[in-house]
Amino acid sequence: MKDGRLSNRRRYLAVWLPWLATDRLARLEAGGVTPDGMAGAPLVLVEKVKSALRLSAVDPEAARQGLIVGLTLADARARLSVVRVVAAQPEADEALLGRVLDDFDRFSPMIALDPPHGLILDVTGCAHLFGDEVDMIRSVQARLSRLGLQSRCALASTPQAARALSRFGPGGVFKPDMERAAIRRLPVAALELGERDEQALRRAGLKWLGDLDDRARPPLAARFGADFPARLARVMGDEDIRITPHRLAPPIVADRVFLEPISADEDVQRVLSDLLDETMARLEAATLGARAFEAGFYRVDGGVRRIGLRVGRATRDAGSVLRLFRERLAALETPLDPGFGFDQMRMAVRAVERLAPLQGGLAEDADPTGDMDGLIDRLVARLGPQAVLRFQPQGSHIPERTARWILGGVATDTAEAWPERDPEDPPLRPLHLFNPPQPVETLAEAPDGHPFRFRWRRVVHNVALAEGPERIAGEWWRAPGQRTRDYYRVEDTDGRRFWLFRQGLYGADEPPRWFIHGLFA
Repeated sequence: MKDGRLSNRRRYLAVWLPWLATDRLARLEAGGVTPDGMAGAPLVLVEKVKSALRLSAVDPEAARQGLIVGLTLADARARLSVVRVVAAQPEADEALLGRVLDDFDRFSPMIALDPPHGLILDVTGCAHLFGDEVDMIRSVQARLSRLGLQSRCALASTPQAARALSRFGPGGVFKPDMERAAIRRLPVAALELGERDEQALRRAGLKWLGDLDDRARPPLAARFGADFPARLARVMGDEDIRITPHRLAPPIVADRVFLEPISADEDVQRVLSDLLDETMARLEAATLGARAFEAGFYRVDGGVRRIGLRVGRATRDAGSVLRLFRERLAALETPLDPGFGFDQMRMAVRAVERLAPLQGGLAEDADPTGDMDGLIDRLVARLGPQAVLRFQPQGSHIPERTARWILGGVATDTAEAWPERDPEDPPLRPLHLFNPPQPVETLAEAPDGHPFRFRWRRVVHNVALAEGPERIAGEWWRAPGQRTRDYYRVEDTDGRRFWLFRQGLYGADEPPRWFIHGLFA
């Protein structure tokens, strides 16, 4: 595809921070922290490589005076009489880049690290939020400038093309019809091959990507490896391999970008309401309901705060979710701090499931679980997920495994349904269940039948009524060797009701034993 045409062409923005390490130190000095008092001198960062101190980063002034990364510190001092030397802190550089990554989620949820010292964003369908692609790049660079970071950005049709144009070209917005010509003018270094292969290309007279683009691909593959044509195609914009975002992109996102920052609580609540209305409308159009929401608050100074919220069942009710967010915000241990104001807010739906339209008609009975789910959601929002427990059924016939506790009160997507029963029927299971079951001593029983008398906790109970057996086989796939259980609901002469079972069968190698598993109310 030498014409560079791609169907369903996407758009990628590469952001390169060439002076990240030295810009980080400049930010510290601007904040009143001067490392060594030599402000104004060319700055270099050094690290030990094979027992020698070498430059790992230089600032623009040092680069203009001929210092390059990889040079030994002794050679650097021989070239420049005055140079400011600071120990490299790669972990601090990575932390700063991570904060920029979180902040740049405002431009697109599809964002990933592009090492070294870069980011790559899939901005397909996002540019209109900022005007157009040119306005978007200006917004990105202006934000980086406010953070004290110098940058070069390029917007192209593949991640590799955008990276090459930002790191080896002038940067800027490259329309699909102009992109290929700009890439052809880049040096072969833009392929980022090994030093040996790059030298081989130059010795062959292939100094520019245009020289390679004019060559047939099979001879290049034979000389430089089978993956060389694919690498060239990606840089030339012919082949698009999607980026892997650092966070899973939400299925539905609604944004508000403000011309002037907002900080008043009533303004934040109003925007939250508008975002939820838009989100619910999009959910309804897709016949979906949301189980998890995330509100993002982007501050002018680059700080980002995300507040998550989960609900017990899929919903499209904007009013109830807004009330839950208000409860959640009021209960935060660290209150939401707008600083100098929020210049963007986002509502993201993190989990969805199919939800058919619901009709609350006169002839329909209300869902009895709806009020309970709403109560649990309010408790979780007010008290926090660590303070609420909920029973959830799970697929097992063994009584102690039929349900489990869930922290946070929100049932999982794979939860089993509670079995339906007629409200007029007597309860099949006791409310009070012993785990583990407690052994009992039977004093009179019929073979393969219920006991007539048994002793439990030193008290003898005479059985007046009994119902059963209900046989439950062991789950051999979980624990081989589990014995069959026969359950009986029995009532003694004093009216107390018990749930007994016999573990094992008569005639087996091991004699059966009796246990009490629960008490009926």
